[in-house]
Amino acid sequence: MITYFLKSGVLLFVFYAVYKLLLENEKMFRFNRAYLLGSLVFSFVIPLQLFSIKTMFETGINSIQLDEIVIRASRVPLNENYIMYNIFYILIRVYVIVSIILAFRFVLNLISFFIKLKRKEILIVNGVKVVLTHEAVLPHSFLNAIFVNKTDFETGKIPLELIAHEKAHLEQKHTLDILFAEVLRIVFWVNPIIPYFIKAIKLNHEFLADEAVNKQFGEVRNYQNMLLDFVSNKQTVPLASNINYQITKKRLLMMTKKESQIKSVLKIFTVCAVYAVMLLAFSEDAIAQSGTSTKMKEGFNVRFDTNSVSGPEFPGGMTEFYKFIGQNFKIPAEASKNKIQTKIEMKFMVEKDGSLSEFEVVKDAGYGLGEEAIRVLKLSPKWIPGSENGQPVRVMYSLPITVQVEK
Repeated sequence: MITYFLKSGVLLFVFYAVYKLLLENEKMFRFNRAYLLGSLVFSFVIPLQLFSIKTMFETGINSIQLDEIVIRASRVPLNENYIMYNIFYILIRVYVIVSIILAFRFVLNLISFFIKLKRKEILIVNGVKVVLTHEAVLPHSFLNAIFVNKTDFETGKIPLELIAHEKAHLEQKHTLDILFAEVLRIVFWVNPIIPYFIKAIKLNHEFLADEAVNKQFGEVRNYQNMLLDFVSNKQTVPLASNINYQITKKRLLMMTKKESQIKSVLKIFTVCAVYAVMLLAFSEDAIAQSGTSTKMKEGFNVRFDTNSVSGPEFPGGMTEFYKFIGQNFKIPAEASKNKIQTKIEMKFMVEKDGSLSEFEVVKDAGYGLGEEAIRVLKLSPKWIPGSENGQPVRVMYSLPITVQVEK
């Protein structure tokens, strides 16, 4: 899990850096919207390695290189391992508790909007639903309604440009973007890059809404002056699109900026190239995850690295496979006596029915280590077989095992 978060964090950082360097200042708002949302999806899906570019082009018997498993005799007291074990699960509980708190706050915000939507003071203005509220807030939109202060509306203090601005948010379904990003923030709150993505998404929404207003009214200068009147009012509503969101020099300049078609095409091409590189880099089977866990079993301290691969799957996942090997491997007495530090290389086939066969000691160090490794592999339950184009396939695995006996 730690490795998954690290990979997704790296992807998010790269994509956000690309956005800041190449796209943020360009007047290609619709592409930027797709880029920001696509980058969020890409960053959290690709590290799962649900598919592999490598296996898509392979024919015949697939071969997968597993990470090394280290088995060593240990004199470390059991309580030290239990302390690490407990720390890990404490962190998991903290993570879940914070996610629950964030989810609770998110639900409360949603409920507040739905309560407002059920109020009787609802008007239809320019074809959109306008909800009159007694709260001292600027116009904002959520799902299919615009929320405005009742007194300001009835006294004519709400310009038509503001209604048009919020209407653009509704027509372009900006609320769905915000809700999607907020859900990701709840689930992956430890990732520090997500808030920056949410900020960029909301600002891009304002660019799009500003563009729609200026196309409708054609009075850019007047609209800019109107926005500046709201600079002092910093109050915003969670989950909503707000008219006064980041009224900065950049937002004002973007309204009059000229668009360069050639420059935009070059930047789109560059972005697509970055996507392709990241896809290749993070979908290869050979990329090993760096997460490390520690378990104690019958006096042995077993360190195993988790490797998430496409194809066959050990019951419970590859982490369980490493645990299975570590818990069942018995260092032969001769190896313990000689306090050996060595490495062996194993190969085995996962058949179409999930059973293991063709056990081979590619590199042996003697002392009965290769025979012990074969014995353990033969104990393995059936795997979930691999498949290609919906058909079961045989897959060869290579497994390096390092044995360390303390001197």
